[in-house]
Amino acid sequence: MKFVENQAMGSKKKRKFYQKRRFKITVFILVILIGFRLYLPTLVKNYVNKVLADIPGYYGYVDDIDIALYRGAYVINDMYLNKVTAETQVDFLKFPKTDISLQWKALFQGEIVSEIIMTSPHVTYVFEDQQKETEGEADVEDWTKALKDLVPIDINNFEVYDGKVGFVQLQTEPTIDLFIDQITLNAKNLRNVEDKENVLPSPITATGVSLGQGKVSVEGNLNLLKQIPDMDISFKLEDSDVTALNSFTRHYTGLDFDKGKFALYSEVAIADGYMKGYVKPLFTDTKLIGKDDGFLGVLWEGFVGLFKFILKNQGTDTLATRVPLEGDLNNVNAGVWPTVFHIFENAWFKAFKGEIDDDINYQDALDNPNLTKEEKKELRKKRREARRKEREKDTTGLFYDLFHGDDDKEKKDSGDS
Repeated sequence: MKFVENQAMGSKKKRKFYQKRRFKITVFILVILIGFRLYLPTLVKNYVNKVLADIPGYYGYVDDIDIALYRGAYVINDMYLNKVTAETQVDFLKFPKTDISLQWKALFQGEIVSEIIMTSPHVTYVFEDQQKETEGEADVEDWTKALKDLVPIDINNFEVYDGKVGFVQLQTEPTIDLFIDQITLNAKNLRNVEDKENVLPSPITATGVSLGQGKVSVEGNLNLLKQIPDMDISFKLEDSDVTALNSFTRHYTGLDFDKGKFALYSEVAIADGYMKGYVKPLFTDTKLIGKDDGFLGVLWEGFVGLFKFILKNQGTDTLATRVPLEGDLNNVNAGVWPTVFHIFENAWFKAFKGEIDDDINYQDALDNPNLTKEEKKELRKKRREARRKEREKDTTGLFYDLFHGDDDKEKKDSGDS
């Protein structure tokens, strides 16, 4: 009996010992995990700063990193990047807040991709800073490597809020400062998670405000999976006060404006590295001679103003042209004679409208005259396959309407009631 009691007491002591040991191990693991979690932002911050330091010819720094493990994200706060040889204090890249996270929506479709949301990013190209040459300039591969190091998972969704892009040239009289701010941009499905059969599966939209309070908008579709992305994009800049361009026009042409409006419309399509598009500038109700111009300035602007009067459309008071763009991306040609002809066309035959012409599309860029016979044959084959899939999709929709149209109508009617 005594032996049994001793054995029971021994078992209890062992259990207490193991329980204490498990407790200590659990506490130790928790301390390690908590310590690692507390140190993780510093670890990531040091890594990001190392990535920025490894970009040839540039230096950068990140002030703080926030980690959100519950949603698989980290937030980069107050990041800047500038050229090593820059003499100004204006940062080339300044990103106050960049949220990089897993895109949970895509996980349900079996894809592991990321999304980036940037708040108030500024990109300022200071001409003098960027023109200074340094040893070991960064090329496309360097920027690509840096991006992959910062975002190791493919980016599928990209959003920008309250962004700004500017071009500054300081060593001019006056200083040139061109910009677009209040930028909102949304690019979706960049890795073709949702629509893998579409030729241009990634929609992009953007809005902003240019200098002169002009309204900017961009919309179109992309395919970023190719080495040279395919795209079909339209651009509009409308209702901008033309006097905001005076720093630029005065430096490069000796002209400045006293009043008027400026607009710019463009369409660009790129397929397999071949581009086709146009740029259409419109100047409306403009007056060239400013009050503060000297005698020579007034004389020059009066001379130019005479030609402007002859070449503007008298009915709309608009001077406009259309510059065609076409060619391989390494050698894009702007048609000089068509540009000149379009000036006369707008002035004397048919006034250009302040809108996108909607006559350039992806199909136009596919008609690359530089392709070989074999490449054109392969291209025609791909187009036939695409048209066949489109017909099958339309046919499927037609049969669905025939057999289920009434049912859908009844469901809608019952829902409305």
